[in-house]
Amino acid sequence: MELHQLRYFVAVAETGNFTRASERSHITQPSLSQQIMNLEREIGHKLFHRLGRKAVLTEAGTTFLERARRILFEVENAAKELQDHPALDRRITVGAVPTIAPYLVVPLIERCRETYPNLLVHMREDFRADLTRAVVEGDLDLAVVTLPVKDHRISIEPLLTEPLLLVVGKNHPLAGRSEITANDLAEETFVTLGDSSTLAAQIRSFCGDHNFAPKVGYRCAQVATLKLLVAMGAGISILPQVARRPEDRDTLNYLRLSGSAPTREIAVIRHLQRYQSRGAEQFLTLLREHAKAQG
Repeated sequence: MELHQLRYFVAVAETGNFTRASERSHITQPSLSQQIMNLEREIGHKLFHRLGRKAVLTEAGTTFLERARRILFEVENAAKELQDHPALDRRITVGAVPTIAPYLVVPLIERCRETYPNLLVHMREDFRADLTRAVVEGDLDLAVVTLPVKDHRISIEPLLTEPLLLVVGKNHPLAGRSEITANDLAEETFVTLGDSSTLAAQIRSFCGDHNFAPKVGYRCAQVATLKLLVAMGAGISILPQVARRPEDRDTLNYLRLSGSAPTREIAVIRHLQRYQSRGAEQFLTLLREHAKAQG
């Protein structure tokens, strides 16, 4: 049994398709199929049902999958432990959701460059579901996301709880109000991030808790675009406190909602079985310090 066979097997299991698995593994599809058949012969069980273009795990395949993942993680961890020497450059890959990446992770990368000059931090900005999957598959050392995250393979370390603020343009009628409740927002037009964003889900949940659905007029991919639309009076929005920047004061008003104001919990997630390199621990130290200061 070869390690590359285990990697090919896991790729097919996760993609559900031999062609996609071969593309992901940078090998021809016939070669990958042959290696899977060799593996099946060696262990004496069929690992996949071949259903047209789909590859569905058999009962034996399901049992073997967790073992294969564990073996690959152990091999990767062993290699990292050997490489993790203070005299060597260290590299980590950190994930963050779009409403956290520019405001929390990017400043920490800059601080890492000053505090730990041998540590090279790569960042991936993506939605929570994709980042969680990347942590599980070993593509990320850690990710900074909003809760909840539910996966038995994931370690979750809460960092801080921050308020979500109403944001309106300077000339909006709500801008001068001293007290604003959720019911005051029922007839307003909302500017939100895309439906895959956890912030958009939180806005829907908050409004739903107050018995109305938000009237969404604009969906954006970036917080910067959302702010521009709100500033020009196209609608209102709700943003985390960390997104409030000094340069916003000329065009935007950030307001706290009265009553049961919304909040969000930020956490760092890691794979339970992944070896944490010295570089990852150094980044985590700075992250915890920053979160404590924010709290």
